[in-house]
Amino acid sequence: MKDTTRALVVPDLLRLIDDPALPWQAFVPGIEIFRLYRLETGQSAALLRYTPGARLIRHRHVGMEHILVLRGSQADENGVHRQGTLLIHPPGTAHSVRSDEGCVALAIWERPVVFDPPAGTSVERL
Repeated sequence: MKDTTRALVVPDLLRLIDDPALPWQAFVPGIEIFRLYRLETGQSAALLRYTPGARLIRHRHVGMEHILVLRGSQADENGVHRQGTLLIHPPGTAHSVRSDEGCVALAIWERPVVFDPPAGTSVERL
């Protein structure tokens, strides 16, 4: 079996998010996503880029979620989380996210999150 392990360290991530050629994709209004990987088993990782004032609606975690704030800050019901903060959300937790100043975060999911969208909206699964 071929080993496909690849190291990506924080300085690499910081250079990556500054690359103007990085193909960010629209996710929800004010938030863009760049997927690092997405497996059929549900695990995935992505960079999320929030513009100032962007919000992500309430969602529930059915698997572990790890968020590393790489730039700026984001906030949820537990407070404001600034650059360098590692957030770990275990299964069964829920929150909404906002970024007053804008931010870029690395997100790693064990399983896709479940969104609680208002009627008439749709949100892609992470």
